[in-house]
Amino acid sequence: MNGAPEGGEERPAGRRWLRLLPWAVSLACFGYLYLQIDRQAARTGQDAPGFLLAVFRGVDWVRWIALMVPYSAFFFLIDSLVVWRIINWFNARVRYADILPIRASAYILSILNEQVGKGAMALYLNRRDGVPGWQVGSSMLFIMFCEFYYLLAWATLGSALRWDRLPEVFHRIPWLALAAAGFFALFVLFFRGAILPGAQLRERQGLLAFRRARVWQYGAIVLLRSPALLAAVVVYTRALRLFGVEAEYLDMLGYLPVIFFGAAVPGPFRAVAIALWATLYPENPGQMAAFGLVQHNFFIFFNAAIGLCFLRRANRELFGERVGPAPRG
Repeated sequence: MNGAPEGGEERPAGRRWLRLLPWAVSLACFGYLYLQIDRQAARTGQDAPGFLLAVFRGVDWVRWIALMVPYSAFFFLIDSLVVWRIINWFNARVRYADILPIRASAYILSILNEQVGKGAMALYLNRRDGVPGWQVGSSMLFIMFCEFYYLLAWATLGSALRWDRLPEVFHRIPWLALAAAGFFALFVLFFRGAILPGAQLRERQGLLAFRRARVWQYGAIVLLRSPALLAAVVVYTRALRLFGVEAEYLDMLGYLPVIFFGAAVPGPFRAVAIALWATLYPENPGQMAAFGLVQHNFFIFFNAAIGLCFLRRANRELFGERVGPAPRG
């Protein structure tokens, strides 16, 4: 009799900790940033808020906007292309133009959590095209799986090109890539039935995309995503120079995939990514904190603004009459 109440109390407590963890991580990141900025400000005889204000005043914001707006729009088109390609491979035949509204609208939810946005896309395609929700969910999992390997592949190349100039921790990336490659080989063999042929896990609807996927399709998604990262290397390097910090394109090629891993960690204002910038450029924590804050949050909120442009159509198709399933090509 005493066991049930205790279990009931533990579960809500566990859920509370999970909800609070992103905020705790974010507070730790911002506390670290404040200490670093305060030290840099003290060297110039200023306090931290005054120093940050001076950094913001020194930026040519017109040039910065001219970099960020086209990049954000380009990222949206590439991101939608990836979603369109995967849905057409594994779920239903959908036009690229029909993917744009839901991908854009999902950016609004992604302000809080990127995975919530992907869940909204699964619901949308279930309502609009009659695709079973778990099957669409498998495609969203496929996207996340490929994103990991896409970022890791570019991080490995970037670290190799700038091996002597990157922090020591980056020298572990090739080992991580090697372990990930081994896991990928076992993963593919498992879903082809060569390993544990009787496993029921493989037959679940939520893993449909992995059962249907061919090895070349994983590589194709990495290639489709790559123009967005290469554009980001150019944009982030030039934007960083506007904040008074010299940066090289090849250095940024090594840094950005790691930064984007940090941006995927749930939490307010992408705090982990901002703290990573200050860690990678320890001589300029104030400039890097300002840069990371505006860079990542402009990207998030501008994409959400794109979503608002499509929101009426997305709502109409989500809550209106179901279109019905389309044959998969």
